Amino acid sequence: MLSADVLIVGAGAAGLMCAIEAGKRGRQVVVIDHAQKVAEKIRISGGGRCNFTNLHTSPDHYLSQQPRFCVSALARYTAQDFISLVEKHGIAYHEKTLGQLFCDGSSQQIIHMLLEECREAGVTIRAQTAVEEISKPDARFRVRTNAGEFDCESLVVASGGLSIPKMGASGFGYQLARQFDLAIVPTRAALVPFTVTEAQLEAWKTLAGVAVEAEVHCRKERFREGLLFTHRGLSGPAILQISSYWTTNEEVRLNLAPDHDVAALLIEAKATQPRQEAATLLSTLLPKRLAQRLAEQHPAGRLIELTDKELRRLGSAVNDCRIVPHGTEGYRTAEVTMGGVDTAELSSKTMESRKVPHLYFIGEVVDVTGHLGGYNFQWAWASGYVAGQYA
Repeated sequence: MLSADVLIVGAGAAGLMCAIEAGKRGRQVVVIDHAQKVAEKIRISGGGRCNFTNLHTSPDHYLSQQPRFCVSALARYTAQDFISLVEKHGIAYHEKTLGQLFCDGSSQQIIHMLLEECREAGVTIRAQTAVEEISKPDARFRVRTNAGEFDCESLVVASGGLSIPKMGASGFGYQLARQFDLAIVPTRAALVPFTVTEAQLEAWKTLAGVAVEAEVHCRKERFREGLLFTHRGLSGPAILQISSYWTTNEEVRLNLAPDHDVAALLIEAKATQPRQEAATLLSTLLPKRLAQRLAEQHPAGRLIELTDKELRRLGSAVNDCRIVPHGTEGYRTAEVTMGGVDTAELSSKTMESRKVPHLYFIGEVVDVTGHLGGYNFQWAWASGYVAGQYA
């Protein structure tokens, strides 16, 4: 049996950060992961360039049943703290949009940085090591794996959520929490594309691949970012953002030209350019395929031939398009998992279980879900950092 002070299950963003910090304290740290390679979700993130944090990180960019739970960790390990680590390793980066920071090169640079920090902190990392059973017969944990047994004082669960199962995602962390009688907030796919009905797909045929900047609303929430029509429904940053707030059968409103009052422009053009085609004017505001499709779905033709009421209806189709998504693409393409280990079960200062001494949960497995744009990585760094001070 191999002994360690700290055993961390999951060699992703949160797990590696926790390992670094615990190792710096002189703790004997072992990180295990069932995957063949560690940090695969970091590798594929940000189109391979890793959107590693966001300059605007604050608690109001996170969803949780206890919205204030994330405050302590985010205050103690900030975006600037991680930026300083990136700069220490000479990794060039840039701000893409809305405070999102990406590597100039590859996400592999972030992985190399974390592994180098682990090496310097004396951390042992073992891939292809799958947990088979965990018990706590006394003050220490016993962890049986396919590669042997471990004995540890502190056990840190950084196993992630259910999103992107082809990357090895599983419900392990939730199962372990239940084993130790910790409550779980129901999980669902978040930051995920919408699917639409067959009828809606028929109405949108020819639009797959069309992208537009849009303002998307659901209840009181709204996001203005890119929207993409797909062969299944809707995607793009604005849709992924609003998906975290959407529930089944709720209406979503799309403003496809948020800088323009399209109805007013149509009516004004009718007075000044009466022989202009409605579709022609729409194509100055929208991608051509989208303009043509909207014109086909509504009374269209030359502006002089259309009543103001018809023009208002056409304008509304652009500025206030209303749909009820059929569902989402699910965990297969979801960026993150919403829900998870109930934060009421954990200390916000240490991430330790209130019921089970020396048992910690960090990162995505916890019921803290960030907006799109580097916020979930910052939660991983912050929660891993604080747990690493105590585990």
